[in-house]
Amino acid sequence: MTRYLFWRIALLALSTLLASVFIFGVLRVLPGDVAIVILGGGGAPHTPEVREALREELGLNDPLAVQYGRWLWSMANGEFGGQSLVNGQSIRSLVARQLPVTLLLALYTVVLSVLISVPLGVLAVWRWRRWPDYVVRVVSIIGQAVPNFWVALLIVLGLVVVFRWSPPIVYAYPWEDPWNHLQIVIWPVLLLAWEYSSHIVRVTRASMLDVLHESYVLTARAKGLPEHLIILRHVLRNALPPTITVMGFQLGALLGGTLILESIFGLPGIGRGLVTAALARDYPVVQSLATLLVFAMLFINLIIDLVYTVADPRISYSTRAVT
Repeated sequence: MTRYLFWRIALLALSTLLASVFIFGVLRVLPGDVAIVILGGGGAPHTPEVREALREELGLNDPLAVQYGRWLWSMANGEFGGQSLVNGQSIRSLVARQLPVTLLLALYTVVLSVLISVPLGVLAVWRWRRWPDYVVRVVSIIGQAVPNFWVALLIVLGLVVVFRWSPPIVYAYPWEDPWNHLQIVIWPVLLLAWEYSSHIVRVTRASMLDVLHESYVLTARAKGLPEHLIILRHVLRNALPPTITVMGFQLGALLGGTLILESIFGLPGIGRGLVTAALARDYPVVQSLATLLVFAMLFINLIIDLVYTVADPRISYSTRAVT
């Protein structure tokens, strides 16, 4: 287990490093110039000499290897990429302000999704090929098929036009103003939970249906054990590993889904900060936030692999060879 964990951590570090190189390279080939944004856009009066002087001051004329090394060192020493090129604000302070917002949004979504999706998956199996099963399947298919940003725009439009209500403009943490916090996070959480739980419901249902045909389930039925006890004690636990896998993979998609919804509902999280920085070509901010998201997704996958041993004692990494 120790050897496996060591190699997985080393692979996580290498993957994050390669992802940071890719992100750095992509940003440098995209059109646009942060110097023009700082000087007031293409219509503002400025000479090429002024623009070049600003680029020199920001270090944008340094060799790419020097720029990447400087940014990577700032990530390693805890500065998270240094400072924003646009407003000079510390990226560490940006992360400290925006990360809790995104983490709370993801936490609410995961908790609500698990509380909803697992019971619905069990219900669909328990009432297989009856109306509860069909209802669960239709709702989950719609949740997977409909883009959440499209539904979000309809919700905001409907709330404003029909009910004359809009989410609060100023974000508040739950320990500061619970009612304000609830109003601003309720709709994005519900939308994200609908999409996230739809995947979990379908995989839970499919996994449990596969387990239903195992010999130990047939033996439990032959002994006269009630059907609900068979499903809860035997079928559900043995169907958990595929469900945990999907939860881990979809959590990465969940973090990506916050990018647009945070902007639509005015949540000052990592997603909104990333979009704002990308529009301004604020290279250090985009590199740092995107790399943090990649690291978070890779770290989540590692945790999911370790959770397997708790969900299914038959799984062990003690003798597994890492290739």
